[in-house]
Amino acid sequence: MPDLQTVKQFLEHTKSCFLAFEDVYDAKVDAQVLLCAVLDKDITFLLTWPDSILTEPQKSLLLSFIERRCHGEPVAYIIGKREFWSLDFLVAPCTLIPRPDTEILVENVLDRHQDKPQLRLLDLGTGTGAIALALANENSKWQVEAVDFNEQAVVLAQTNQKQLNIENATIYQSDWFKQVSLDKPFDVIVSNPPYIDANDKHLKEGDVRFEPLSALVAEDKGLADIRHIIDNARTYLSANGELYLEHGFEQHQGVQQILLEFGYADIQTFNDYGGNPRITMGVFKR
Repeated sequence: MPDLQTVKQFLEHTKSCFLAFEDVYDAKVDAQVLLCAVLDKDITFLLTWPDSILTEPQKSLLLSFIERRCHGEPVAYIIGKREFWSLDFLVAPCTLIPRPDTEILVENVLDRHQDKPQLRLLDLGTGTGAIALALANENSKWQVEAVDFNEQAVVLAQTNQKQLNIENATIYQSDWFKQVSLDKPFDVIVSNPPYIDANDKHLKEGDVRFEPLSALVAEDKGLADIRHIIDNARTYLSANGELYLEHGFEQHQGVQQILLEFGYADIQTFNDYGGNPRITMGVFKR
């Protein structure tokens, strides 16, 4: 181990460690994020004060972070947070890590409903609460409900709601629709459900190795939960209510077919930032 003292030295050392680790997508970014977390500073500090000296506790913490990352643990789990829709969300191994491609779902809901001051929205399998809270934060008069089967995830999402000071959302435990009231229909239902086939080789690669399988894997080649949501959402949607689903990049045709099967219309699929089909929506016309 070289004699490391300064921010610049530790940044270069961390980056070089990660360059030798094939599962790190961007060694420089990961190194910067971990160092910022240790120092409790933003990236501007790293660039402005490269000769700042780390304390012994900071050195020890950073070295432990490097070791964890080199064993494949996602950066978000190591530092305990991830940015989504310009909001900071606490994350934990009980939930999926919010990903940039999921912002496409948020973006399209907002684009189609930006002129509606009043709207009722339900988020199924909310995890950290990222989708529901991003939408609620953009529209303070919308009424947003979010559910998750995992009680730990519910507590985490509720904590995120409190820290983000978002008042127009209600988060509670439910196995999909089971605890959702039928008293008032929803104008929009959204979900990023489990959609990976149990035999998919990608489950053994990258960050997903550390994420909960229950939030990733579904039967029927990854389409079982999507089919369940599409079927049951009809009971909870208002007239001309819309359903938005995230899915795998090779599943859009299957999702479209299930939507057609259950009577949805105006079906559209939206690509993610990599140009892959990622979000499919349909309108249930009563």
